[in-house]
Amino acid sequence: MKWRVSTYALMLAAAGLPLYIHLPRYATGELEMSLATLGVILAGIRVMDFAQDPALGWLVDRYPRYKSAFATAAALGMAWGFVMLYTLRPEGGGLWWFIAALALVFTSYSLGTILFYGQSAALAAQTDGLIHLAGYREAGTLGGIILAASAPAVLVMLGATGSGYAAFGVLLAGVCLIALWVSRPLWRVSAPAQSPLSLAELRASGGLGLLALAFVNALPVAITSTLFLFFVEDRLGLPDLAGPFLILFFVAAGLSVPVWTRAATQHGAARTLIAAMCLAILAFIGAALLPAGAAIGFALICLGSGAALGADMVILPALFAGALDRAGLQAGRAFGLWSFAAKLALASAAILLLPLLEMSGYRPGTDNSEAALMALTLGYAVLPCLIKCAAIALALQLPREEVHA
Repeated sequence: MKWRVSTYALMLAAAGLPLYIHLPRYATGELEMSLATLGVILAGIRVMDFAQDPALGWLVDRYPRYKSAFATAAALGMAWGFVMLYTLRPEGGGLWWFIAALALVFTSYSLGTILFYGQSAALAAQTDGLIHLAGYREAGTLGGIILAASAPAVLVMLGATGSGYAAFGVLLAGVCLIALWVSRPLWRVSAPAQSPLSLAELRASGGLGLLALAFVNALPVAITSTLFLFFVEDRLGLPDLAGPFLILFFVAAGLSVPVWTRAATQHGAARTLIAAMCLAILAFIGAALLPAGAAIGFALICLGSGAALGADMVILPALFAGALDRAGLQAGRAFGLWSFAAKLALASAAILLLPLLEMSGYRPGTDNSEAALMALTLGYAVLPCLIKCAAIALALQLPREEVHA
């Protein structure tokens, strides 16, 4: 059961952070799209999510006997969406094809995520509790992030044509089909009877505060993920090390998962989460102070910020699932809101920062002015630091309820 959880999480991870890591360079390089246009497209898709994610959560709650069908629809939708996005591009770029592909990927991702996280209470009984379930789930997530973040560069090394994105789409589709087959037993596990979700009950359970914390806490990672390749290539002048840096970042996150899991069970989830947030702030400060060419320094930044990400991914979903379980609330619509909050954080970074960077005079892959590079540094390192401080303020207000193994 544990490895099935990890495999499905690996599939979902491909449509999360890696998509935002690749999209800016893919859209501007392969499709010759401006950063501002990409920001507008992502903003439009988030408007769609605002309506559809809670609706998908309602659907999962209303028809629990169709969980296997929902899982199939999510996996097949992601598979076809990835092929549309990266492999079957029409001549001339195809703006509307690009938008349709993104909409299909994100809708399928939402359905799969809501279904998967909504099963947390049921699956936790078979995987030693919510924190341990989160550990297996996020270990798979981090494995998927590493795979999807590094795959285009690896595929080029193995002989793929162009930038490797055409082969990348086929690879991701294959991952989705494998995950669909492997995860079939997960949807047969029955969940306990739960009450319909209401805003008042969600607030009373503490879930609403956790949603706010999850959104604010996800913003720094969303910002650094969106600007990562730009910062490494243009600010640090180390384009050849972008792939190794990404792998180092996510490997650090993966290796930190058991450490944070143990710390949360021994010292409390809230206290452990705040410690990880402080580590992230130190990493952001270090990134802001790095000179061009500081490969070793940025490698240390990747280690620290990656380790901090591991705690975010394990602890917050477990706290949210625990709050719902204690209150006896249906998880589908609640995790619909959770999915929307996570995607809104990722999109907000692109929607707000990409047009602002373009207005500052920054152009990817060109000889940028000092002012443009300073704007990039402020966006990549300073702004996330300030937002993380706000997240700590919210975390300090969490009830000190322990989440045990």
